[in-house]
Amino acid sequence: MKLIPDKPFTYGDEDGDFYIQQVRRTKPFGRTNHDHPTYEIYYLAAGERVHFLDRRTVRLTAGDLVLVNKHVVHNASDLGPPEHERIVVNFSDAFLGAGHPLHDPLLLAPFARQAAVLRLGAQERAFAEQLFAKMVAEAAHERPGREVYLRLLLAELLLLAARHPADEPKDVAAAQSPLQRKIAEVVAHVNASYETKLTLAGLAGRFFVSPYYLSRSFRAVTGFTLIEYVNLTRIREARRLLRETDLKIIAVAERTGFDSAGHFDRVFKKLTGTTPHLYRKLNRL
Repeated sequence: MKLIPDKPFTYGDEDGDFYIQQVRRTKPFGRTNHDHPTYEIYYLAAGERVHFLDRRTVRLTAGDLVLVNKHVVHNASDLGPPEHERIVVNFSDAFLGAGHPLHDPLLLAPFARQAAVLRLGAQERAFAEQLFAKMVAEAAHERPGREVYLRLLLAELLLLAARHPADEPKDVAAAQSPLQRKIAEVVAHVNASYETKLTLAGLAGRFFVSPYYLSRSFRAVTGFTLIEYVNLTRIREARRLLRETDLKIIAVAERTGFDSAGHFDRVFKKLTGTTPHLYRKLNRL
């Protein structure tokens, strides 16, 4: 399929059972921080990008395949010239998860690290691009057995990823400036201490910078405001506790650093679109 620059080919809904989008961009473009209840496969066919994945910043080059687990916050931004081409596939558990006849635990193994970056060799890259091209061609035409074939192609792609060496290439981590190293320290502290009281002033004092400098720098490096990141980290853990434990909702709120059930409920609903009670009911393991 011939791509028109900056005009994506899209099939499906990003939070639905199966979604694929291919786009070649020539203008600056950045995806805001987001997560979704589906698995994501991101393939960079051309250009360079910077992604925030699972609380870290990574540098992607052409041929990199990224696998992002469900509910992992991530974003994308330009690295140098904005021109790039990428393909994104999202799929749900219903499409190829534990309840589907084609499912095998090996297929979802690459998602165990929350966000894995695979640097494909020449043969792997050619094979992956062939699979993506077949997916796009199949999605573009309404024919009998379309979903069956898309599942088969997706299973092949996941098997390719599962067989790839687990170790990430050493140059995936984005080269860090002193500012980025400082913000990485702040991120690590938030990740380890989200259940405690965290304020802009308190964190600025801990890391020997002014609140204004920390606020501006944190957003420039991560794409989040500091408070957004604190809340996202807390809600990520809250969702896990709601799914996996019998803790009362007020106890979940306390364990994740919220000072009241009302505050927890408001932030949870803002970030997930639902209440803690309903989230537990719909997602209980």
